[in-house]
Amino acid sequence: MSYLLLGLSFPLLLGGAVLFTNAVEWLGHELRLGQGAVGSILAAVGTALPESLIPVVALVGGAQGSGDVAVGAIIGAPFLLATIALALVGASAFFFRERRPHGVRIEADLTTIRRDLLVFLVLFVVAVALGLGAPEPLQLAGAVALVLAYAAYAYRTVRAPTVVAEEHALDALYVDTTRHDPPNRLQVVGQLVLGLGLIVGGAHLFVEEVLHVAARAGIAPLVLSLVLAPFATELPEKANSFLWMRRGKDTLALGNVTGAMVFQSTLPVAFGLAFTDWKLGTPSLLAGALGLAGAVLAYVVIARRRFGALSILAWTALYAAFVVYVAFAG
Repeated sequence: MSYLLLGLSFPLLLGGAVLFTNAVEWLGHELRLGQGAVGSILAAVGTALPESLIPVVALVGGAQGSGDVAVGAIIGAPFLLATIALALVGASAFFFRERRPHGVRIEADLTTIRRDLLVFLVLFVVAVALGLGAPEPLQLAGAVALVLAYAAYAYRTVRAPTVVAEEHALDALYVDTTRHDPPNRLQVVGQLVLGLGLIVGGAHLFVEEVLHVAARAGIAPLVLSLVLAPFATELPEKANSFLWMRRGKDTLALGNVTGAMVFQSTLPVAFGLAFTDWKLGTPSLLAGALGLAGAVLAYVVIARRRFGALSILAWTALYAAFVVYVAFAG
């Protein structure tokens, strides 16, 4: 039964994030935010909610091993985004190169994307370094600094001049039954709340059942959480970015992933620093190092403005290396 309930938590998380992200795009349009802000802030934060709420729900529940689940979800999310998620974004551009107006060439707000990657690299290095045995006062100071850093990043992104998404480019709001006219604000907010409710319910179910499954399978909750939590909860980033790349919306596609990387390296980490025993073991440190390597590779690819087969394989290999480690070390 635990395996069945764990599997049920995935569609709850995914369905909630899809509803939330769709509503967030409409909210961004109504607020007249640019594509960079919608992709790197609203869509990224919206689709990052499932994995961000998992550590909160885990620690609130207080079950034995919940701290490990929380740390695994916090470290695992940026690791997966910087490896397999970027590989799938590149693969979608490569696969749909004949129908994309610019083929495998990247046509995006490169200033925003490059800034996202640089901010992630700096802040995630800080996050990992603080897990090497930093004293508690330093960890708390780091938590405050990460929150302030994300606030400054969000402010700069929203204020940056960029192109506002046109209404016809948006998918219809799912709860809007009258598709011939734009949805009203109440419908947008209602779908936001519904999506958030599904995410919270899915996160609660995931935490409970991943602890049961780990105990039955003899696997450390940290390791299982590092692999399963981000893979299940990052599906929205991968799905949205895949579709956006196919349509040639490179700024939204890449910003959705790189913006989520920045978010995941700040607010969830700050939560972990403040409320968990933030001492990272070998699995977490390896995931962190591989995530940083994936981000460096992404910066090189963005600078060249072109996806290539080797970069896609390299991102995939970084993720596969961790899975192999888990298989043999577990």
